[in-house]
Amino acid sequence: MGKTTTSVNLAAALSMHGQRVLVVDLDPQGNASTALSIEHRGDVPDMYKVLVEDVPLAEVVKEVPEMPGLYCAPATIDLAGAEIELVSMVAREARLQRALGAYTAVEFDYILIDCPPSLGLLTVNALMAANELLIPIQCEYYALEGLGQLLRNVDLVRAHLNPTLELSTILMTMYDGRTRLASQVAEEVRSHFGDTVLKTLIPRSVRVSEAPSYGQSVMTYDPGSSGAMAYMDAAREIAYRGAAV
Repeated sequence: MGKTTTSVNLAAALSMHGQRVLVVDLDPQGNASTALSIEHRGDVPDMYKVLVEDVPLAEVVKEVPEMPGLYCAPATIDLAGAEIELVSMVAREARLQRALGAYTAVEFDYILIDCPPSLGLLTVNALMAANELLIPIQCEYYALEGLGQLLRNVDLVRAHLNPTLELSTILMTMYDGRTRLASQVAEEVRSHFGDTVLKTLIPRSVRVSEAPSYGQSVMTYDPGSSGAMAYMDAAREIAYRGAAV
C-alpha cells in the first residue's frame, strides 16, 4: 500500500471535499488509471503521447466516472518506452512541466503525479514539474532504508533542475498498531522529519487493497472503512496546511 494507493485515495478524498483534483499517472503499469476506472489499454491518448509526441494534455485528461471534480491523465504500457525515447530530446526533464503549463481547460486545486518506482526520466519529469513532494512511507524497516536514497536524489534534482521543490508531506501507511516495529518506524520518522509528517496514520486495510480491483478508490468502495476514514483525515490535514500557507 504505497504511492499509487495514496495518490488515488488522497485525490478522491480531496475531490469529495469540493476540490478540483488531477491525477497524472506516470507509471507504465497504469495502476492509478485502473483504480480510477479510466481506460488505459490499446490506443487511448495517454501520458506517453503527451511526453513523447507533444499531444496536448487536454486531449488526454478524462473526468473520473461518478466523481465530480476528479480527473485523471492515464498511462498505458507505451510509457515504459518513454524513458529511452526521452533521452535524446531537447529539455527532456521539463516536458511534463511544459505540458501542465499549457493546460487551461480546468483550473485545478491539486495535481497529484503518481511516479514509477524507479528514479528515471519519468520521475525526474515529475520532480521538475512539482512544487511539493509527498512521500508515503510504509511502517516497515526496509522502507526507511530506501528513503535515504530517495532524499539524496531529490537533493540532486533541487540543486540542478528545480530549486523550488520541497519535501512538504510524509504520510505513514500500512500502520499496524499491534506490532512494535510499526510504532518504532513511525516514531523514528517523526523524530527525524517533525511537522512534515502528517498526524494521520493509514492503517493496514483489506478494503484499501481490494478497492482497485473494482476500479474504485476505497473512498467510494467502502467509505465507512478504517482506511477510507484515515485517507479522508489525511486529505483534511493537507487541505488545512495548504490554507494556512
